[in-house]
Amino acid sequence: MNDPTTPRSTTRRTTRRTPRRSVLRNLALAGVLAGTSLSALPPSAFAADGAPETYALTIRHLDRTGSATGGYRTNVTGISGPGADASATPYDESGTVTVRLPKGRYLLDSTLNGTDPAAGTDWIVQPRLDLDHDTAITVDARTTAPVDVRPQEAGARYLHSMAFVEATHEGATRSANLMMSRADLRVAHLGPAAEPGSVKEWIDTYWSGERADYALGYTFRSDRALTGIVRHPAPGALATVKVRAAAPDGANGTGFVEIQPSAGPTVGLVQPLNRLATATFLVTPERGLWDVGYAAPAAPETPPNRYFANDFAVRAGTTTTHTFDNAVFGPALDTAPGARPAGVRDGNSLALDIPLLADGEGHAPTAPRFHDATTTLHRDGVLIGTRKGAPGRAEFTTTPGRAAYRLTATATHGSGPTAGGRTTVSWTFTSEAASRPAELPLSAVRFAPALDLDGTVPAGALVRVPVTVQGAAAETGVRSLTVSMSTDGGSTWTRVPVLDGRAGFRTPGPGGTVSLRAELTDTAGNTLTQTLRNAYRTR
Repeated sequence: MNDPTTPRSTTRRTTRRTPRRSVLRNLALAGVLAGTSLSALPPSAFAADGAPETYALTIRHLDRTGSATGGYRTNVTGISGPGADASATPYDESGTVTVRLPKGRYLLDSTLNGTDPAAGTDWIVQPRLDLDHDTAITVDARTTAPVDVRPQEAGARYLHSMAFVEATHEGATRSANLMMSRADLRVAHLGPAAEPGSVKEWIDTYWSGERADYALGYTFRSDRALTGIVRHPAPGALATVKVRAAAPDGANGTGFVEIQPSAGPTVGLVQPLNRLATATFLVTPERGLWDVGYAAPAAPETPPNRYFANDFAVRAGTTTTHTFDNAVFGPALDTAPGARPAGVRDGNSLALDIPLLADGEGHAPTAPRFHDATTTLHRDGVLIGTRKGAPGRAEFTTTPGRAAYRLTATATHGSGPTAGGRTTVSWTFTSEAASRPAELPLSAVRFAPALDLDGTVPAGALVRVPVTVQGAAAETGVRSLTVSMSTDGGSTWTRVPVLDGRAGFRTPGPGGTVSLRAELTDTAGNTLTQTLRNAYRTR
């Protein structure tokens, strides 16, 4: 995570953003070169004598009193033309500096702190700097206006913020950003307007309130950088996001929750969250989609188990809730468009990669807690191989001809009151080698009982548990589906009715367990047998 303890400005030379999925999405922005960096230039960029065609760029820096200042950091980054790969961070303590750069379109951003950093920071951005002759510009802090984005809660405490700008020209995009630990930023546009819609900018600020934290972000697209922004959203204009940390194993401890806009780069907000507790955030729908994540408590020298819920929409006046690390733990398939298949046949290789212990809402764990995991593959009834290791992950080598396969993945898990958990999933299908990789016709069934954060339901209650089919059967159709439940750890099973996508049954007495089994056949004849022993408990 980038530390926002001091103002910082960086530029990144890139043509597009790449997705970021990590705690606070470490920005990983390229460091600005201390001086001018020139890559190989096309012949048109050279003068008749073979020297690069360069021009002098003189930059004068003035503070808020109009005096020359050496308290600045200025970045000049090439966007297009012969100077597309050039960048410079020129400096002279007098406040006036000159650098020679190739002809081209540049993005300039300058951060001024003046002689008294406590007075605040000014960020001035020129998204269109066309260098085709010797040029002089003045970066003047007196042109800036405040960034005043805050909640209406009087006692809310400022945490940190980030400003980000992108400039696009001739299909290339360059960017700059500034992170702040003080609520004293002023910003301004410099220079002529760029092409309509070619400048994109967003401001994200984070605040801590009495009952909720705030993530306030706004995005703008125009032909200019921002000159000041004032937003004091009313409570009714914000969306509520709740993140709940479960503890079905009865353990205590403190994890961490994070929230941030999906579109970035950005710096988000990370807060501690105790198990069995709920974090509440108020966010701006105008910023677009949002991401949340939860890192469960971990023992020393043990990697934390992280879950993520990404790219979800919010609406003003409504509440979105995500519960992490609760039962029922079982297989989950990524249903997003373009998602990586859970199983693939590539020539003689057959690979499985499925979250076998996704939590009750289907969030895939980064470091699942398990005791033992085994995956086996049979071809026409003959064992091909056995793999041990991570749950739901294995690769086998088979023979090219068409054959009937049975692929089985098992994991044991649980501790304390949840000891004895066991997930077993067995798929049958036919497969043969092809000229290109092919997705295996795998399905999964999700059970979603209404559990408290300790993973329990009332004893002796008549319940209707939502049942959802994922994968191949959801796409091609279900020929048959039966659901059974057990109250003795899977020794005996009772088939239960499934009506309107819900399985109905009565829970056992206090301190009991519920096991669940689904047996499915899709319209192509592929089958699934999924057994979740000691899936959840009663109280």
